Amino acid sequence: MRRITDRQRRALLGARHLLFRRGDTVEEVADAVLALHATDAATVFLSIFARLREPSVEAVEKALYGEVTLHRMLAMRRTLFAVPGDLAPVVWSSTGRAIAARERAGFVKFLAEAGYSESWLAGVEKSTISALAARGEAVLSDLGSDVPELREQVTVAAGKPYEATQSIGTRLIRVLAAEGLIRRSRPRGGWTSSQFRWAPSVPFDDVPDAKAALVRRWLDRYGPATVADIKWWTGWTVTDVRKALADTETVSLDDGSTAHVLPDLDVPDVGPWAALLPALDPTPMGWQERSWYLPADRSELFDRSGNIGPTVWWDGRVVGVWAQRPDRSLAWEPLAELPRAAVKAIAVEIDRLTAALGDVRVTPASAPPSNESSRRDEVIDIRPELG
Repeated sequence: MRRITDRQRRALLGARHLLFRRGDTVEEVADAVLALHATDAATVFLSIFARLREPSVEAVEKALYGEVTLHRMLAMRRTLFAVPGDLAPVVWSSTGRAIAARERAGFVKFLAEAGYSESWLAGVEKSTISALAARGEAVLSDLGSDVPELREQVTVAAGKPYEATQSIGTRLIRVLAAEGLIRRSRPRGGWTSSQFRWAPSVPFDDVPDAKAALVRRWLDRYGPATVADIKWWTGWTVTDVRKALADTETVSLDDGSTAHVLPDLDVPDVGPWAALLPALDPTPMGWQERSWYLPADRSELFDRSGNIGPTVWWDGRVVGVWAQRPDRSLAWEPLAELPRAAVKAIAVEIDRLTAALGDVRVTPASAPPSNESSRRDEVIDIRPELG
């Protein structure tokens, strides 16, 4: 039994997530946070930029599309993540496989209600995979030219106010990607685009005791954590979390929190640090209980779905929000009075990210109401003249 103070937790956060000492490679950064949120394509790049000693679009693209050392996959909480290569089989076995099974079951039901049989689906799948193999990589519209069935439309919620149509191809591609039979390749546009080409892939091998392996790895990057924290991050049931913990050697904290840590936890000596993290960054989205790094008033931080927007950090706490103006300059707004050292360090991060972005405009997929639409372009630049 031991105690970990909130200050120590913030020190652990800064050191483990490479926000105090930055990493040298994209793979090192991805390993530090385990999984990068990838629902918004730009988040992967911005999260890596914040932690990479020399931010580089080319380095991230090489990891995603060249050497493929990062794998985009539907995983925890049915969310799209970019996962390091060595961890991908663990994530697949512990989480992705079950999600893929639910995706397929839902798709089969969707087709059955529209009058399509499973044997028909099997033929379309085979033709789609063959067409993709022949092309090497392709966007869905290209595959639709090869396999006309992919272009067929199905009406959803017929007769209801929210009636809509969906193409069979859109749903099928999602299922095949979830099952690891295809993967997202380079986007059609720049690195902020979410319109991907698709390429053939091979499903990951099963990993024994994958849930315990993932919890052990997660605690090494995010512990101490409660059952509720782990349940939130993984999307598993409480039963699954408790079983995984039972199969993992942990130590409980003696502070009434019922949090778990690995026995060899060592709290590093970390000085103050500043960072600009993007919407949906894995650090602020890492725990269910966040009072030890968030301000009491969180209305400026989260959108209506509970997703965090772009945040400014100082010494392990969220202290402000940031945005990019239409002219591509960056600005930020504090949530509390800050010491001059913090303002100066944040200004350095503003300049650092500005250089990394160049002439690219990024609009976050998640932004709190006060930072949405036109107001996102009006965040006050309070950087002082530093002389």
